Amino acid sequence: MKTMEPAYGAPEAPRPATGLSNSALGMLAFIATELMFFAALVSAYLVISSTAEAWPPEGQPRLPIEISALNSLILFASGWMIFKAFRSFKADPASETTRKEVGLTLWLGTVFVGIQGVEWIRLLSFGMTMTSSQYGAFFYLIIGTHALHAIGAVLALWRLVRKLDAGTLKEESFHAVQMFWYFVVGIWPILYVLVYLS
Repeated sequence: MKTMEPAYGAPEAPRPATGLSNSALGMLAFIATELMFFAALVSAYLVISSTAEAWPPEGQPRLPIEISALNSLILFASGWMIFKAFRSFKADPASETTRKEVGLTLWLGTVFVGIQGVEWIRLLSFGMTMTSSQYGAFFYLIIGTHALHAIGAVLALWRLVRKLDAGTLKEESFHAVQMFWYFVVGIWPILYVLVYLS
């Protein structure tokens, strides 16, 4: 017996719930591709550094290990804040606590990016550029790629704050931005250990 197809324009049958919104699913796909991209960069870095006679090469300034370690704590604090903010949002989207926690996450993320920018200016003034050595090239490529992701995530947080102020923020949107921020926070320790401490 032949089953009849629904007529054009007829209401569709409801999709089964997956537990993830389209926004979160899309963000997971994006994060998966970015993880592969970072894996390629790190693999190339490890191959080049393991075959070099001296790593870092002579004449290149040392990376700001201590300041970057403190800056890492700022980034980790922002990850904790967005976790708290999402819980507050789920409990009461219009609460002042939610607004403060999202705002603090944005502020901490901006401070992290700002401190990195200052350190980059110092490294450039000491002669470390993308063309000064493979060491400099890989540093700016790997850490710069992370910085671009951090800037993108800060802009997403800023938009989150705007939507929260307007009362139009949806949980799916918040969750997607939270996942992106977790990616920025979560990949940083790996990059810090490999690039700054190697």
